[in-house]
Amino acid sequence: MNESGFACPLPLRQYASILLAHGGGGQLSQDLIRHLFLPNFENPLLAPMHDGALLEIDGTKLAFTTDSYVVSPLFFPGGDIGALAVNGTVNDLAVCGAKPLYLSCAFILEEGLKIETLSQIALSVRQAAQEAGVLLVTGDTKVVEKGKGDGLFLNTSGIGIIQRPMRPAQVKPGDAILVSGSLGDHGVAILSVREGLEFEGTMKSDTANLYPLVESLMNNCTELHCMRDPTRGGLASTLNEISASAGVGMVIEEKAIPVRPEVQGACEILGLDPLYVANEGKLVAFVATQEAEKVLAALRAHPLGKAAAIIGHVTQENAGLVVMRTAVGGERIVEMMSGEQLPRIC
Repeated sequence: MNESGFACPLPLRQYASILLAHGGGGQLSQDLIRHLFLPNFENPLLAPMHDGALLEIDGTKLAFTTDSYVVSPLFFPGGDIGALAVNGTVNDLAVCGAKPLYLSCAFILEEGLKIETLSQIALSVRQAAQEAGVLLVTGDTKVVEKGKGDGLFLNTSGIGIIQRPMRPAQVKPGDAILVSGSLGDHGVAILSVREGLEFEGTMKSDTANLYPLVESLMNNCTELHCMRDPTRGGLASTLNEISASAGVGMVIEEKAIPVRPEVQGACEILGLDPLYVANEGKLVAFVATQEAEKVLAALRAHPLGKAAAIIGHVTQENAGLVVMRTAVGGERIVEMMSGEQLPRIC
């Protein structure tokens, strides 16, 4: 532990101040968590580093998660910050193997925010919660001076009953890796409206409540080992996180990864890699190989999983590395995102 309070100063010592990339879900986010936060807050419930904590109280198994939303703009094609906050928190519970039940919501408001805007977002929170079958049971409101809050930030926490516990450590060599649909929709939709860009085709956020899809998987698969929703940092960062946590390697096939042509084209124009672009209505599932086709069928039978695909497998070799077999027949290491492609994306 050095004078700054870091247990290991190496990954952070070149930064005297926080950068936007520290909140992007990539390598700098991981460095901040592992070398500043974990040494201060380390405990067995936090150690798995999943999308939520798995708890047991008097024999009742619960999942608990929290998240904050600072997306800019507040309204975007396919949703707004209110629906995004509810869906994001519900999804974090769902991929822990829990049925979402209760939410809290804290509104951090900037002086000057239009009451009409706040009313629209509150209505969106209510509608999204009703659609997800969860109750908002507690909350908070704070106001900051004009110029210090960018309109509105939301913090949501959620509690659910665990139906089948899912942890990164359960991922095993030989598991198939599946995604529930096309990647990059949310990030490109946010960027298009934020920058006033026009692309061919419809750009729309994929924000959605994933619990019904997760429930279908849990009902159809006995060897479902882990799930994760690839939000900040995209698929690449998600696979790297789980690879490191489980101590396994992964091989994915570029040709198998679903990306809508419109999103692929937009990413090529903007110099973005869809593997690193945020999603808000997709999941990654790790399942025993013998059940992969059954899980794929279950995904494709649901409206949220029509474009699902098997994209790779887990290996015993190259622990901690994600390797992609490219469309031209080569291989490349898919690293954790090192910077910030798209700030303020969720």
